[in-house]
Amino acid sequence: MTDDNSGSEPTTNSEQNDTRSMTVSRVIEASPERVYNAFLDPDELAQWLPPTGFSGEVHHLEPEEGGTYRMTFTGETEEFAEYDSTFGGTYLELVPGERIVYTDEFETDEPSMAGEMTVTVTFEDVPDGTEITVHHEGFPEGASPSDANEGWTDSLGNLANVVEVA
Repeated sequence: MTDDNSGSEPTTNSEQNDTRSMTVSRVIEASPERVYNAFLDPDELAQWLPPTGFSGEVHHLEPEEGGTYRMTFTGETEEFAEYDSTFGGTYLELVPGERIVYTDEFETDEPSMAGEMTVTVTFEDVPDGTEITVHHEGFPEGASPSDANEGWTDSLGNLANVVEVA
């Protein structure tokens, strides 16, 4: 186990037929149940989901189908301050240790950033732990799927640090 992001190397794949989506995968040395639970625990989510340069605050999280969540990312430096964002959505599907599907939407007055996205996370038991795959689709025109890909790749590295050490 390591305390950096150099463990299992993530692989990323961008959807070829839809430029408004992205997919990223990574193997994490923990059970599917442990990784799944880290998505639904507000304290752990605030610890691992914000990419490097951001802190996170979970305002509320109801981990049940039809339940909602709301979270804020805050830039920790002046460089990232302009990217502060509050977002939230609804849990559409929760299958313990297997799958999470939820909506995601920025709270914004900026029309190019408005619109509901869908995130599908799958957890597959593999010999080295869990292969986690995140498919994020329906990005608004003002959001960059490639930036999201970088963010999710960083976040999954943070996730590995949280669940592999615990």
